[in-house]
Amino acid sequence: MRTTLPAMVTLAMLIATWPAMADQASQPGSVQVPIAAQNGSNQTGVATLTPTSDNKTRVDITLTGEPDGASEPAHIHKGPCKSLDPKPTYPLTSVAGGKSTTVVDVPLSQLQTGSLAINLHESASAIQNYVACGNIPAAAGT
Repeated sequence: MRTTLPAMVTLAMLIATWPAMADQASQPGSVQVPIAAQNGSNQTGVATLTPTSDNKTRVDITLTGEPDGASEPAHIHKGPCKSLDPKPTYPLTSVAGGKSTTVVDVPLSQLQTGSLAINLHESASAIQNYVACGNIPAAAGT
């Protein structure tokens, strides 16, 4: 069997990133929040909310379609996306290069009330412009 160099590079990259991907995907109790584009931004992605051992929540955002060099503020707002409260409930690390990770000082169960959303803004100077949003699902039985 003959393997091309690009295929070998892709395979090597997958193997190198597999532990982090597997760790994130295998965390018990993780919640996936689809992030949808808003206002024609074409920015979509997913936020993974993972409970930590110290009763906090790690929020990992992965976004595609973000403009090169952008730094987009992200927050958890009272929601849903279609009628966000403009005042953030919990700040998140700005998305840059399509990625953001923040540990929020609340348990995941407190974020899964069915009334919160993750929202991304165009920039600090254009904070009023929403570019993407995802509703955090309610926990089962909520």
